[in-house]
Amino acid sequence: MADNNSFPGENNTGHVWDDNLRELTNPPPRWWMLAFWASVIWWVVYGVLYPTWPVGHESNKGVMGWTQMDEYIQGVDEVEAVRAEFETQIKGMSAKDILAAPGLSQYAEASARVLYGDNCAACHGGGGQGGPGYPVLADDDWLYGGNIENIQQTITMGRKGIMTAHGKILSDAEIDSLAKAIQAGDPTSDPNFAQKGCIACHGMDGKGMAVLGSANLTDGIYRFTPAEGESVLDSIKYTIRYGVNDATEQKTRDAVMPVFGDRLSQDDIKKLAVLVHKFGGGQ
Repeated sequence: MADNNSFPGENNTGHVWDDNLRELTNPPPRWWMLAFWASVIWWVVYGVLYPTWPVGHESNKGVMGWTQMDEYIQGVDEVEAVRAEFETQIKGMSAKDILAAPGLSQYAEASARVLYGDNCAACHGGGGQGGPGYPVLADDDWLYGGNIENIQQTITMGRKGIMTAHGKILSDAEIDSLAKAIQAGDPTSDPNFAQKGCIACHGMDGKGMAVLGSANLTDGIYRFTPAEGESVLDSIKYTIRYGVNDATEQKTRDAVMPVFGDRLSQDDIKKLAVLVHKFGGGQ
């Protein structure tokens, strides 16, 4: 770096590098200076109007008296004012009537999505597709009936179906034969279906009874998905052998729907019933 300025009158600092590299001292453009001072003025005005300056362990309140919490509360109040009209109607209506009212049904569906995410999605999936070992809510296969009243009752009261373990009633050969008939969608073709009492719960046609929560054995839809490395046939045989919620069998399948009547309000349950019904399989 040289102190000999070879470019006098150029508004440079007088320092020259490599013969011609120098630092100029030209003032910034006018627009830049105007923008700079405008930002300073804006910053000062903002600091006077809104909480900005640190004062001890707090900040100045600002002449506007604005706080983030007040804005949040105001926003919540505005949302609640919009919801109040719909919530008032829902309180005096049945789930069936709500489902039949287009605008109200749409509101109930949207409102229930948060409830569903908090209380149902962990088992039944975000869209009712079902998780491993849990029922699908988006198809038209229902153990206890799929009309809106049935769905509301299931959510309110919960469900705990029972299927007797048949491992001590049927031989291995009989279990294998019956399981193959069920997998083929024709359980009544196997003599054991009638002779061993399956018709008592699943009906003469094998299509189940909603009043008992017994499964339809003819549609190829199974309550329990096969475990990893297990075939559908093996899964069916396991269910026949060990039953469901059979207190006398240690290996019985566990299938319990919790009671939500003591967790959620009836209005929330009605909205959830509408949402589940509209997943696509409601009757």
